Amino acid sequence: MTKGCLYLIPVPLGATTIESVLPAPVRECAMRLSHFIAENAKSARVFLKSLPCVLPLQQIVIHELNEHTAPGELPALLAPLLAGIDIGLVSEAGCPAVADPGADLVALAHVAGVRVVPLIGPSAILLALMGSGLSGQNFAFHGYLPAKDQQRQRRLRELEADSRREKRTQIFIETPYRNRQMLATLVAVCAAETRICVATDLTCAGESIVTRTPGEWRGHELPDIDRRPTVFLLQA
Repeated sequence: MTKGCLYLIPVPLGATTIESVLPAPVRECAMRLSHFIAENAKSARVFLKSLPCVLPLQQIVIHELNEHTAPGELPALLAPLLAGIDIGLVSEAGCPAVADPGADLVALAHVAGVRVVPLIGPSAILLALMGSGLSGQNFAFHGYLPAKDQQRQRRLRELEADSRREKRTQIFIETPYRNRQMLATLVAVCAAETRICVATDLTCAGESIVTRTPGEWRGHELPDIDRRPTVFLLQA
């Protein structure tokens, strides 16, 4: 039996028109699928409604894959692919499998000999790097840093030292309600020559990408990034 394809389908990063961030072939691929795996079924339905899909939403099968999914549940998610059904993987993170639990399913698909097809769409991590002016030749993404203040400061100093030593751009994110706290800590602990970029609401109407040294940040009122999707970057 011919196996199905696992399509990795990006979604808009915020309240923006789908046509402005997803090429027509990507939308057309997603529109025809009957099965999806999503980090959040409710937001996936909002995305599918915006396409819109060929099938009524009530007939589309959506299974969830998120931080609560146990490893033992992954084979069942893969089963329709082995039965010849194409599946679309969508994420809350924009691009599936990047800073996203979908990576585990992709790994299992490769083991099972399922074709994996990544499609074009917005990645907040890459867009932030592109717009930052920091090194795109050597960079690392670290996900979330520690929430406790002292641990966060220590980790930032470690990343800054690594950046200085390896000439590496460090990229990370924060829970949106702690964004201002993260920026304040960056400005307080980083060395004078370190460049700090704050990229907020990428691809959306309020998009902002600003790169400054700590001294330059202190000379300006810190931006209102509270509860707004933000990517942080630094290069020493």
